[in-house]
Amino acid sequence: MPPEDAHRRPIVLVLGPTAGGKTSLSIELARRLPGGGTCLGADSMQIYRGMDIGTAKPTPEELAAAPHELFDLVDPDGPPFTVADWLEAAETQIAATRESGRWPIVVGGTNLYVQNLLYGMDAPAPTDPALRAALDAMSDADLRSKLEQEAPEDADRIHANDRRRTIRALERAAAEGSRPTSRAWDGPPREDFVAIGLDWPVESINRRINARVKAMAADGLIDEVRALHDANRLGRQAREALGYREIVDHLEGRCSAEDAFERIKIGTRRFAKQQRTWLRRFRILPRTIWLSAEGKTAPELASEAEKHIFSTYGGSSSSTEWRLTAGPHLATVSRFHPSPHPLLRIPIGQEEDEFESIRWQQRRQPGDCGKPGESQDDPEVPASIGTQSGHL
Repeated sequence: MPPEDAHRRPIVLVLGPTAGGKTSLSIELARRLPGGGTCLGADSMQIYRGMDIGTAKPTPEELAAAPHELFDLVDPDGPPFTVADWLEAAETQIAATRESGRWPIVVGGTNLYVQNLLYGMDAPAPTDPALRAALDAMSDADLRSKLEQEAPEDADRIHANDRRRTIRALERAAAEGSRPTSRAWDGPPREDFVAIGLDWPVESINRRINARVKAMAADGLIDEVRALHDANRLGRQAREALGYREIVDHLEGRCSAEDAFERIKIGTRRFAKQQRTWLRRFRILPRTIWLSAEGKTAPELASEAEKHIFSTYGGSSSSTEWRLTAGPHLATVSRFHPSPHPLLRIPIGQEEDEFESIRWQQRRQPGDCGKPGESQDDPEVPASIGTQSGHL
């Protein structure tokens, strides 16, 4: 029988950059938390059956170490799998996990999946086959221009390279008028979660990315993609996944294998830069802690994460020590008392100027970056990087 409070167990959200050790930490938490946990995938490419090596799915050994769900949901040549599809599957699995007495541990993953899990999303626009065909026939530039004219609010939210979301926004605009495709950061997030973020120095993550891509090559990524490609099992969405489109180019004679893997390394490092900008938004969420992962093992990180989970889930904020890291300019602080502000816990005796940055970050508009007075453009993120996979 599950404990009486099992239905109250929060979602444990594990965040961090690609190749940052999220899988190892989630498995360790699943083994340590009372009653155990289930790791729930939140990656838009790990939903595809047969796409294992290139999406860095958990290995057979990792799958055996803890229960895993929300992987291998659909075939890569099937109908498009939307954010709404994943969200429905995730909420169902979260409820089932709680009912079983286990902790739902969501391993992110794809930014839109995590965002909409926390904030919800509007009902999808109805699809008009004739309109969809007309939009599919338009160039990316024409689609972008049409979006800016007919749905400027969506144009502000959707990356210029994200063709799929652009089309959906235009369909919504045609059906209902200009409305955002999701509630992107509107209002407070849901309350039944705690989040653990993993921080890494840029140089360390780049080394880990290079090592991961090298391991993918050794593990047979080319053979995996060849089998899918030769069987015509790569649909348009799956074919564009980072790591797969480059190998498809090699298989179709447009580049050498060496060049393909080098492009995968470069693309993944660029993607990690984009993630750093995206993850800034999560640093001001309530019930969230960011842990320095450099030089620490998964058990060491899980021990720190456990303290945060139980201080948030079962403890009193007036008597529990907290560690809050909202950026490199903030010191570690402890001894918080309750704050009337939903996104802040104000430290007892804390000087005003030390926390001015976090207060400003909460006030800023979605899309803003940096400190007051600084440029909002991230020099690390090339404008050409799209959000095809959007992993966190």
